[in-house]
Amino acid sequence: MKSVLLVDDDLEFSELACRIIEYLDCDVYCAASIKEAQQWLSTQTFDHILLDFMLPDGSGLHLLDYIQSANIPSSVTMVTGHPSVKNAIAELCNDNVGHLTKPIDADDLKKILFTTSHKTKVEGKRDSKDYTRHFGCLIGESEAMKEMYLMIERVARTDANVMLLGESGVGKEMVAQAIHNASNNTGDRVSVNCGAIPKDLIGSELFGHEKGAFTGANAQKQGVFELAKNGTLFLDELTEMPIDMQPNLLRVLETQTVTKVGGTKSTPVNCRVVSATNRSVEEIAQNKVLREDIYFRLAVFPITIAPLRERKDDIPLLAKYFLNELNQQHDTQITMSRPDLDRLVQHDWPGNIRELKHTIHRAYIMADLRHKCLVFPDTLDSPFSRRSSATTQADCQVVQAQDQLINKPDIAVGTTIEALEKELIYKTLDSVDGNKTNAAKLLGISTKTLYNRLNTYQHSH
Repeated sequence: MKSVLLVDDDLEFSELACRIIEYLDCDVYCAASIKEAQQWLSTQTFDHILLDFMLPDGSGLHLLDYIQSANIPSSVTMVTGHPSVKNAIAELCNDNVGHLTKPIDADDLKKILFTTSHKTKVEGKRDSKDYTRHFGCLIGESEAMKEMYLMIERVARTDANVMLLGESGVGKEMVAQAIHNASNNTGDRVSVNCGAIPKDLIGSELFGHEKGAFTGANAQKQGVFELAKNGTLFLDELTEMPIDMQPNLLRVLETQTVTKVGGTKSTPVNCRVVSATNRSVEEIAQNKVLREDIYFRLAVFPITIAPLRERKDDIPLLAKYFLNELNQQHDTQITMSRPDLDRLVQHDWPGNIRELKHTIHRAYIMADLRHKCLVFPDTLDSPFSRRSSATTQADCQVVQAQDQLINKPDIAVGTTIEALEKELIYKTLDSVDGNKTNAAKLLGISTKTLYNRLNTYQHSH
């Protein structure tokens, strides 16, 4: 059964039209103004919208703009009873929007509702207006994104290596693609995840190998540096590369040549290196996961990508974009209500864009097919966001425990190291209410080591 929204402030016409629409076996809902119509459209999906040209709070064209900008996939027919604007309406309403003039009868409505489908070309308008893909792949109009677009434009004119810094899920690979697209490179963009390569194959993956270089090397292989010739090499999860393998990478960056594993001949390489990590610069330096000389070679132009919680203006745009992709992929017309969109904006998204995309996909799978509307779970929190919250609470507890221990240095002269260690462990456990995970973190030891110590103490009595 089709559902129809009638937007008209003429009560006599609305009553007659409603009776005809119901006679045609359709559900009909009425709105007497643009505001009322927007309220209906924020909570419900309609197959067809009959829209009066002149309404108390503005022109019906204003509501038409709202329908298109909100990506509402309804057929629209403009209706008017004003003789002076009949011709103008007919010219305005092309194949994308239907038009009727009053008075109307059952045949007019039946033809509009069941024969020609006057779909507004929402997708095309959205793609050209709200779904602008900067550099062919990035979506977002927030100030943080605009600043990043400027940096991409500037660095793309050079051959400088770029390091992308940002939390997991912020879209580092898409930014790498944007840099490649904006550059004048003639080669390809080649990607490799440094954290996913087995240690004994890193050299082969990066630099290639000669036939017979090792067991299983049945043919010569080009490494990613060669494959990215005159293009862009994207080194994802750079800081997960073993520290003892990094000197080989440094050599390539310094000499601009590679030597295949098992080979002796050097081959020139010419590519921009874009690297990425979800660690902060401070963490990189403190944990020594990346050699300092390699950092300065690769971070000639660092770009920090803002997390989604710091650019909430982009959340509605991204959410509707992901939904539009699913609708196009499956040839559906599922929509999203305004209250649900507001929930998405209020959420912090610790998993960033990746988490938002997965949430939209889940809501699409669970959609109310009768009303053609997304259905979201009661809570948007993922196990990772709950874990993050729990970790924050644990950190606070550890800090409080540290303060208590520092302020109570009651150590007697002559106490043995073993006794002191035992006392420290038990005091630490008391300070964190027996939580062994937090106690181990506070003591700077593994949970396994803590359990071993406790087991030793229990068997020493």
